[in-house]
Amino acid sequence: MPGTSLRLFGGAITAIAPHNLLDASEIRQIPDTQEVLLFPDSSISIIVEILQRVEPDDNQDAVKYHFDSLAHDNDALSSEVVSVNLIPNDRGDATPSVTTLTGVQRVPKFNKLIPDEVRVLMALYRVVEKGIDLVVSFNIPVRSEDGGAVRGEKLQQAQEQFDLFARSLRIEDFNVFA
Repeated sequence: MPGTSLRLFGGAITAIAPHNLLDASEIRQIPDTQEVLLFPDSSISIIVEILQRVEPDDNQDAVKYHFDSLAHDNDALSSEVVSVNLIPNDRGDATPSVTTLTGVQRVPKFNKLIPDEVRVLMALYRVVEKGIDLVVSFNIPVRSEDGGAVRGEKLQQAQEQFDLFARSLRIEDFNVFA
């Protein structure tokens, strides 16, 4: 699987990602606390957000909170958590271990009658000492009226790319959270 080291937030955060991702900030305004990347050959998007730490202390509850918040922001008609997993950071650097979530949201798009079904792959890194939750979301439409649905081998590749991104993400400079 082709990948390259991606420099986010001016290099303060790095991760391995597909080499051909498009930076959405070249197309539209993106907040300073976000990096938004688009796959050139599908409707998959990656959002990396620096957020204020949420109240639940338990990582599983916190990642579910962020998933529910995303469903609310997307005006999802329904959302379901499929699985939550903890992946320990055993590299020896200071990046926190990651809690991942797989979920599904039914999201209405542009006045269409049938909502899109979006698989959301989410990774949460809790930087407790800075009061920060670093959240990565891969948004993968698996059913869409506009023909942008990702299925079969492409869906499997997206899952593998998420796994590699989540496991390889490294916080190089914690001052990004100042």
